[in-house]
Amino acid sequence: MNPRVLTINGPNLNLLGARQPEIYGRETLADVDALCRRVGESLGLNVECRQSNAEGELIDWIQGARGAADGIAINPGGYSHTSVAIMDALLAFEGPAVEVHMSNVLAREPFRRRSYVSLAVRGTVCGFGSVGYRLALAALARMIGEERG
Repeated sequence: MNPRVLTINGPNLNLLGARQPEIYGRETLADVDALCRRVGESLGLNVECRQSNAEGELIDWIQGARGAADGIAINPGGYSHTSVAIMDALLAFEGPAVEVHMSNVLAREPFRRRSYVSLAVRGTVCGFGSVGYRLALAALARMIGEERG
């Protein structure tokens, strides 16, 4: 059975392709989800993609992944900088998690340079657009493989 990875996208990512394309590009969330599924398949992962603008729903998905998923790739959007609750949910997840940001948050506004989510993940990929998801999934596949031994 292929490892299961949950890809979680947070607020405003449903507007990819329309919202600030000079920062986030012209790809839609559907394009990103399709990329994740293709890349996952090539890496031997079963990837499930979800998006919500609601913090509580994101937390419910992370908690629901306990014992059900082998890894999480999460783009928490603006919640990166504000949500101790998402951080806590990720800390309770047993498998590896990777944070993804399409833009280089470290080169943007000062408030974006701190991420609570970063404190609960194995690594962060930022600034590469949708390629960041490819990198996150490759990292997760490797980590899951190492943990399975």
